Amino acid sequence: MNKDKNIYHFTVKDADDNLVHLNDYKGKVLLIVNTATHCGFTPQYEGLQNLYKQFNKQGFELLDFPCNQFGNQAPESNGEIVNFCQQHYATTFKTFAKIKVNGVDADPLYKFLKQQKSGALLGRIKWNFTKFLVDSEGHVVKRYSSATTPDKISSDIQQLLKKES
Repeated sequence: MNKDKNIYHFTVKDADDNLVHLNDYKGKVLLIVNTATHCGFTPQYEGLQNLYKQFNKQGFELLDFPCNQFGNQAPESNGEIVNFCQQHYATTFKTFAKIKVNGVDADPLYKFLKQQKSGALLGRIKWNFTKFLVDSEGHVVKRYSSATTPDKISSDIQQLLKKES
C-alpha cells in the first residue's frame, strides 16, 4: 500500500446531489460505510448512530453511502433513504448519494478503498455494511465485514482518536 495516498483527493455527492470534497474531512477519523435500508444488517444504523454520538465531538465522522447493488436492498431515492434513516434510527450523520461499490461503475472512492484494504474477496465488497476506518491523515487503516457490528469497532475508533490528539 502506498502510504502517500489518501482519500482527500476524492469528491463525492451528498444526498441532495451537492459535491462534497473529502478534503473537508482532513484531521478527522472517519468510518465509511456502504448501507442499505432493506438489508438484514440495516439495524446496524442504530449502532452507527451510537458511534457517531459517542465520538463526533472528539473528531469522528461517519460517511454513509447507500448502495443498491446487493439484492435491490436500497431501492428508494436519496431523499427517501435519508428520511427512512432519520425516522427509524434517528441518524444525524451525513448520508451521501447512492453509489455502486463494485464493477466497472464503482465509485472512484470505493475503488480506492478496496485497493487499500482488499478483504477476503480480493477487491470486491461482499455485501452492504462493509466498513472502512480512515485515520485523520486520510489513510485507510482497517476494513470490517458486514457482520462486524459497530460496537466492535468502538475501541479501534477510540485508539485512533487518542493517537491523533
